[in-house]
Amino acid sequence: MASTPESTPDLQRPTLTDAQWERLCGFGVAESVAAGDYLFRSGDRDYDLLLVEDGEVEIVRDSLFWIGEAVIAHSGPRTFVGELGLLNGQGAFLSARATQPTHVLRVSRSELRRLMAEDDELCDIILHALWARRESLRRGPAALTLKFVGQSSSSDFLALQRFAERLDLVHKSVEVGPEDLGAHAKLGVSTDDLPIAYIQGEPITRATPGMLAERLGLAYEAAGDEVVDLVVVGGGPAGLAAAIYGASEGLSTVLLDAVAPGGQAASTSRIENFLGFPFGVSGGDLIGQASLQALKFGVRVYAPCEAVKLEPAGDLLDITLGDGRIIRSRTAIVTSGASYRRLNLERWSDFERAGIYYAATQLELRQVSESPVVVVGGANSAGQASLYLAANGCPVHLVVRGTDLGSRMSSYLVDRLMEEPRVQVHLGSRVVGLDGAAALERVRIDSLGEVDARGLFCFIGADPATGWLPALDRDADGFLRTGTDVAVQSLEHWQRMGREPLPFETSLPRVFAAGDVRRGSMKRVAAAVGEGSSAVASVHRALAG
Repeated sequence: MASTPESTPDLQRPTLTDAQWERLCGFGVAESVAAGDYLFRSGDRDYDLLLVEDGEVEIVRDSLFWIGEAVIAHSGPRTFVGELGLLNGQGAFLSARATQPTHVLRVSRSELRRLMAEDDELCDIILHALWARRESLRRGPAALTLKFVGQSSSSDFLALQRFAERLDLVHKSVEVGPEDLGAHAKLGVSTDDLPIAYIQGEPITRATPGMLAERLGLAYEAAGDEVVDLVVVGGGPAGLAAAIYGASEGLSTVLLDAVAPGGQAASTSRIENFLGFPFGVSGGDLIGQASLQALKFGVRVYAPCEAVKLEPAGDLLDITLGDGRIIRSRTAIVTSGASYRRLNLERWSDFERAGIYYAATQLELRQVSESPVVVVGGANSAGQASLYLAANGCPVHLVVRGTDLGSRMSSYLVDRLMEEPRVQVHLGSRVVGLDGAAALERVRIDSLGEVDARGLFCFIGADPATGWLPALDRDADGFLRTGTDVAVQSLEHWQRMGREPLPFETSLPRVFAAGDVRRGSMKRVAAAVGEGSSAVASVHRALAG
């Protein structure tokens, strides 16, 4: 958590002026500890940012059952100890121990958030340091504190990795063969127990992202009778933008996502037409920076955390989660996006765990490893995925149902696809069959026949995730109507409020919608960001009324 030989010292351990150090210490509570005392231990749900006045604190990865402890870094006078988990609510995964009599000041998480809201200069210094430390820890022995073991073809194993990467968790993944568990077999583990997550050396068999969130302190926990100003349901570009604008403008904001922040945008290998990125940006990088920005402004992010019901409770709203917990809020913005469509083919569900993918990122690329693949779809996401896979050594069959590639795809993508020798485009074609043993091996295309394929990447659109909102006015396809588009209005609740629905407001007052889930949205990343931020303006008007 302080600088290491491989890291960038000026980011991880910034030099503070006398004035900066004095202001920083103003947020802390003094404490003296003896040599060998721990200031926090791995597994602690709540811990503090530590300001070292004199003495020394060492950061330790505790011993695991297969390896001894490791000292990660040392922090001396006029430095601070902490990393990104202080902002996202994650429990401590390392320990802090005094090497000599030491005087520190403890800055609680609530005081740290107050500091970041009130002092822009210190906020930027601390945020840079916490982010740089997290990046450094991902590459060192600290990664063993969260270790995944699973088969490379397993979608459950992939889900753990995607969850950890989307939330920027320090972790390590180990692939094992279907018949060879290696050293893990000596622990009495069978393939039925996979994937396994080792948290501080303790194994969790058949692990899921939800189990990890609970154990790591990332699941939602209400604080007494808390009422928040805004709950954003869905962590894609629209949801992240709404949460960031809401929190930055003083609203206590909670962001929920059923999987992990990012939505479909995080699975996009390259976005080339987003404002300000002339050389393109990966969806993962864009979402990563947005997630960090959300933490900076104090957004409380919870994932996987699925909302299953939204209903009025007097002048407030109750958002019920999948586990029965309820978040009470003054307003809500629904940005739940859409769920991926699937082809109606035999054995589809079999290969969803072993060869069928709905994203094309580095995670999926590692599974196909320069092998032939099939991409299905005729819009931008399919074109971007095809180019990304081809650029990384995969021969690609792009299967498009329509006869005109340019009807739904940007012209720059069409041109690049036509010039890419590793991509074969099949217009007016359909995938009609899947074959393989434990994993996908072959795909049948009606216009071509059977082709070898280690992966099938499906980009055929999505259906709006609105089934949990039966009381809200939707169009025939399930998209939410908003603003002047609301067709079904209760005279009672609108007349009582003395107004019509605000822009982005649904048929239920103080519930708004933005992004792909909204009828009439542009279905583009930049448009979703704009809608999310614009919806917050209506939230303020609703709260003021």
